Amino acid sequence: MANILIIDDDPALCETMERVVARAGHTGHSAGTLKQGVSRVANEVFDVVFLDVRLPDGNGLDALPDIIQSGDSPEVIILTGKGDPEGAEMAIEGGVVDYLVKPSSIQNTLGVLERALKYRQEKQEASRPALLNLGGVVGVSPRMRACFELLGRASSSNSNVLITGETGTGKELIARTIHANHRRSNEPFVVVDCAALTETLVESSLFGHKKGSFTGADRDYLGLVRMADKGTLFLDEVGEMSLTIQKVFLRVLQERRFRPVGDLREVTSDFRLIAATNRDLGVMVEDGRFRRDLYFRLKTIALELPPLRERGGDIKILSMYRLNALCEEYGLPAKGFDPAFFDMLMAYNWSGNVRELFSVLETAFIAAGDAKALHPMHLPRDVRIAVTKASLGTRVDASSSGKDDEPEASVVAPTSPNSSTEPASSEEEPESTATPTSARCICAVDAVNRHVALKPFKEEMERDYLRALLSSTNGDVDCMVDIADVSKSHLYALLKKNDLSMKGPW
Repeated sequence: MANILIIDDDPALCETMERVVARAGHTGHSAGTLKQGVSRVANEVFDVVFLDVRLPDGNGLDALPDIIQSGDSPEVIILTGKGDPEGAEMAIEGGVVDYLVKPSSIQNTLGVLERALKYRQEKQEASRPALLNLGGVVGVSPRMRACFELLGRASSSNSNVLITGETGTGKELIARTIHANHRRSNEPFVVVDCAALTETLVESSLFGHKKGSFTGADRDYLGLVRMADKGTLFLDEVGEMSLTIQKVFLRVLQERRFRPVGDLREVTSDFRLIAATNRDLGVMVEDGRFRRDLYFRLKTIALELPPLRERGGDIKILSMYRLNALCEEYGLPAKGFDPAFFDMLMAYNWSGNVRELFSVLETAFIAAGDAKALHPMHLPRDVRIAVTKASLGTRVDASSSGKDDEPEASVVAPTSPNSSTEPASSEEEPESTATPTSARCICAVDAVNRHVALKPFKEEMERDYLRALLSSTNGDVDCMVDIADVSKSHLYALLKKNDLSMKGPW
């Protein structure tokens, strides 16, 4: 008997589904909102979840990762009232077992349910503890846990694997990890840099040559494909292969046979193939830049590595792993961390992914020297500037769009108990009478509408900017100079003029 949860805001449908589930010998439960459903999945055990897409408090597809990655990992069947091809694609990519459009017949619903339960049973019977040696692969985020599952499948099979992802996401590391967990782990792992292959030397590089077969061939050479015999052949940046080289390699991949340059007989190589690329091979196929037949042979198992910006939960653990390794390499005791250090790492947009993160961490480690802890000041200046600019930009956007929680600031004339609270006219008091009542940024249009004089408005804006600059850089003079694009002497003069201290408070 299975435990089934229906997450749908239609009470009548939930009641009907519970009766259908009970008729099949299972126990049905229902939740009317997404929040209730996710909470029940987190605290109870379910085998299958019927999930509506459009719920009062959100889109069911957004909750897919939380449901699928919950403790008992239930199977999910999407249940929606409107056919949506793009939604179906998102659901399937998210890991659902099926996609039903309401209204669906009882027979059809039961059929889908029983298939999902059968799949779940077979999966549980076939599953075994994954004793993977992950080596330097670090991650706890849902996206990486999904990758580890695919990594385990790839390690236990002999099928071709295509690893995709942006530059710096660790594609070669994943390829080596698959090899290390495969039965071929004691055999060679041979890397082919496809970007460096030239059409004039490709056959010699890949398939080898006999001595004297061409000028400069002063000895026999096995070739990379033959070196990978019994082991793994890793095609790095396979998207850089020319169409001519793709054609040459396709035959080898199909038959595992080839003829070295200058040899009269063919030889064989029993290699396991793993390929990697940062390009979209599907688009290249449609554009005629990559062979369709080769593409489908490469992607028997497709493993996409997420960019670091989608692995927020992994940045801290990756950083600690790398810095501990650096301490060990340099023979230094483990270092502590200022919380603001990690805050800045989390706020940075890692376009170079893990490779860039590790490079930045090594720079910070060297800058820290013998210091017992790492601080934001130890990070490269370009990282601090980028984070600070993004922070300042966010504040300005929030102010101009009226998203602040505090009341909108105004600029009024100083008042006495008997004075009027009406804004002062710039004609009556051109410069001196209008002063701000708040340190918040003020929209220029609002200032004009309130007849705020230019000079006090400019002074207050300058003071607000300097306060934000001090706060975001934590008083780092070099960083402030770079962002404000002024000289140090000018910066000091501005701070003095506005009675602001480098030590705060700001």
